[in-house]
Amino acid sequence: MDSGEVLFRGRKFDLVRRQVKFPDGSTHTRELVQHPGAVTVLPLVGPEEVCLLRNFRPAAERFLWELPAGTREPDEPPEQTARRELEEETGYRAGRLWRLLGFFTSPGVMTEWMEVFVAEELTPGQARPEQGELLQTAVLSWPEVEKLIRQGEIQDGKTLAALLYYRQYAARQEEPTNPES
Repeated sequence: MDSGEVLFRGRKFDLVRRQVKFPDGSTHTRELVQHPGAVTVLPLVGPEEVCLLRNFRPAAERFLWELPAGTREPDEPPEQTARRELEEETGYRAGRLWRLLGFFTSPGVMTEWMEVFVAEELTPGQARPEQGELLQTAVLSWPEVEKLIRQGEIQDGKTLAALLYYRQYAARQEEPTNPES
């Protein structure tokens, strides 16, 4: 794949112009956001409790309900990113961490691949958010989380995908169909 012309180099992503060959043999120019990938963590505080964050997002110009998440460092395994982000944003350490699913966040314009992990057997600790992060943690019951979803209070896509997927498949001990990245 053509790495493309870098139009902008940012701290967490690059904007590139790239020639893309389509399956029909045609070639098209596209501007794409190149992203190193990210993780989201679903912290299960107890069998019926989840830790969510109220995270101020400048792009949305408001606080959003979210699961802990973050961008992978170069060559950092996704599980390591998940453990790091969980501890930084919530203070919790996971005794058990397992992969739930993976998906492209916005494949029309971004290369970002998101891995979702479930964190269990949590040990509380002190959160250490990065400079410029404004986070508030909340431990909510599943009925409270589901009420927030129904009322449209959870507007973050990765959080909705992780919560709903977990409740539909993993919480019911069903075997999801889940392609690896």
